[in-house]
Amino acid sequence: MTETARQLIDALKAGNRLQENDFLQILRLADVENVEYAKSLANDLRIKHFGNAIFLRGLVEFTNHCKNDCLYCGIRHSNVDVVRYRLSKEQILDCLEQGYAAGLRTLVLQGGEDAWFNDERMCDIVSAVKSKHSDIAVTLSLGERSYESYRRLKEAGADRYLLRHETATEWHYAKLHPSFQKLSVRMQCLEWLKELGYQVGCGMMIGSPYQTTECLATDLAFIQDFRPQMVGLGPFIPHHATPFANEPAGSVETTLFMLALVRLTLPKVLLPSTTALSTLHPEGRLRGILAGANVIMPNLSPTDVRDNYSLYDNKANTGLEAVEGVAKLDKELSTIGCHITVDRGDARY
Repeated sequence: MTETARQLIDALKAGNRLQENDFLQILRLADVENVEYAKSLANDLRIKHFGNAIFLRGLVEFTNHCKNDCLYCGIRHSNVDVVRYRLSKEQILDCLEQGYAAGLRTLVLQGGEDAWFNDERMCDIVSAVKSKHSDIAVTLSLGERSYESYRRLKEAGADRYLLRHETATEWHYAKLHPSFQKLSVRMQCLEWLKELGYQVGCGMMIGSPYQTTECLATDLAFIQDFRPQMVGLGPFIPHHATPFANEPAGSVETTLFMLALVRLTLPKVLLPSTTALSTLHPEGRLRGILAGANVIMPNLSPTDVRDNYSLYDNKANTGLEAVEGVAKLDKELSTIGCHITVDRGDARY
């Protein structure tokens, strides 16, 4: 990497705002030595702001029905081979209790865009979770909804909302989705969520089909300006029943570099080390943390439905991705000097 690009990384670390072209220069001119430099700086920032505590979010994948037809997704509407399911309110609350007993204080309710889970049903579920445990933070990941829907869910007790923007480049978004899905709608939803006072998460896949270095630079510039409290990013992994079945998976190294750059851009951001990283590399989870990540999301879903929430192929299943493996996960984290914390892990800005 040239001295100029190294200086740009240092400028980012110092809290300076970069231009999109600056991010492009960093990404284009990266070499192994300076990627490691960025990861080291990012890890130092994680420790500065959060110590060695790693936050857990209990993930409940409560429905795999989806009206959308995203070209990369294994539960897309057109995939007729998916065994579809919906969890009941009672099943979701059972998952909550299992996670609560394991020390998890954030519940993430994630599903496809399933009209059956309308505002009335979702507000009832959110309210029931809060009634059970008022110290639980409720995170929703339900896709695109109306302003009124987001408002009602917030009033019911939802604290956070995850909505990956996927890509901030319009032509690239069009390559990943059918024509009825629009980037402008996705971005409007993110603005609504921020306006309503949610802790908001956006994010993207690294190495998705048609993605260019320019796309990644645009994503970093968007994240810098939008200032989400959470950023979810992981490598693209193909699913056999999608139009992208034969596309190559994203790069683990590029994903780690992007994690580091996001941490340098937003030092106090909540940044997961994803299951997708563990799927592509046996030490992916730990490597993500050493690149600046500070969140892990164990799966609380009932074991008999987990395989049916298949967004991509060969999803990691070592046991450490699930709530049953929390003790082993803590032991693994200790090998890099980290530990699990029983904490909601709220945003710090």
